Amino acid sequence: MGFRFCGAPFYPRKTLDMKQTYKLIASALCCGLLVFQSGESFAGNKDRAGQAGASELLINPWARSSGLASSNVASVKGLDAQFLNVAGLAFTKRTELSFVRTNWLAGSGINLNALGLSQRIGSSSVLGFGFTSMNFGDIQRTTVDNPGGGIGNFTPRFLTINVSYAKEFSNSIYGGVNLKVLNESIANMSATGVALDAGIQYVTGKRKEVHFGISLRNVGTPMSFSGDGNSLRATLANGNSITVEQRSAKFDLPSSLSIGGAYDFYLSKEKTDHRITASAAFLSNSYTRDGILVGGEYAFKNMFSVRAAYAYENEITSDANRTTALTGLCTGASFELPLNKAGALLGIDYSYRTSNPFSGSHSIGIRVGL
Repeated sequence: MGFRFCGAPFYPRKTLDMKQTYKLIASALCCGLLVFQSGESFAGNKDRAGQAGASELLINPWARSSGLASSNVASVKGLDAQFLNVAGLAFTKRTELSFVRTNWLAGSGINLNALGLSQRIGSSSVLGFGFTSMNFGDIQRTTVDNPGGGIGNFTPRFLTINVSYAKEFSNSIYGGVNLKVLNESIANMSATGVALDAGIQYVTGKRKEVHFGISLRNVGTPMSFSGDGNSLRATLANGNSITVEQRSAKFDLPSSLSIGGAYDFYLSKEKTDHRITASAAFLSNSYTRDGILVGGEYAFKNMFSVRAAYAYENEITSDANRTTALTGLCTGASFELPLNKAGALLGIDYSYRTSNPFSGSHSIGIRVGL
């Protein structure tokens, strides 16, 4: 017994023939593009660049995929998939726990912490939980009466909580959804929003070496700030005091659509001995410039891997005209140590993203697979 996905017949846990597979992929791509291009919030033209908020949702907090400049939207697996393409979470074998700390734009005093847990439930489903916190350090309080400060400090914080579900629908098709709740707060104001991600991955080939993927991210409700920071207390000429409360304008979330592919080159008969993976993706942003992402990874016996990638967008090489501090080049490496014969492992991941100004962004994390 089957059901229909965007008009294409779909049969869970069975191998689809090529005609059904092509129809499913085409339907998924069409649905993603139609959803992304419909509605006012998905205008995606350069005149609206910079008008969205919650830009922290565009920062990849995980070390493995950020070392590939997020170009591996079609082949990402494990907890990194919760940010990039939630369908890849379905590749979790049993349990995965990961923590990554990012020194964002070194020298700016901004740190990003990401903690995630994924757990396989049943034979084909995976649940994932994630928590991301962005800390800007202590900032001195100032007011109209005290422009020089000296009245204490406050600490802005951005928090994002993720709850994900991914499923292996067949031998080649993987899909997933991710619900995120985000909060931005300062001393006397805060804003809260809800967003949804969805993604599909398709794997084929004699050795499962061909990967295709599509991911729609950050589709959610507008946000606005509220709190005591919107109010102003004034004293009238007659000595009476009044409180004036202002309304905060709403802002949209930075929605994006990624479409990508990857290919695994196995340099020996054993898949784990030597592998080179080439990946590429097109990133369509609603409120920032679109990007073309390319990357490569070399892995040896699933114990050591190195990565290099480049994220290109229009005028990124121009110091005067680019709209991001990141300059495109990304690198990374991972070490994995087997813990027992059952497949448990301990991994250490690192990535570096170049920037100008500041001294780049460093991410380092520890990962446990059980």
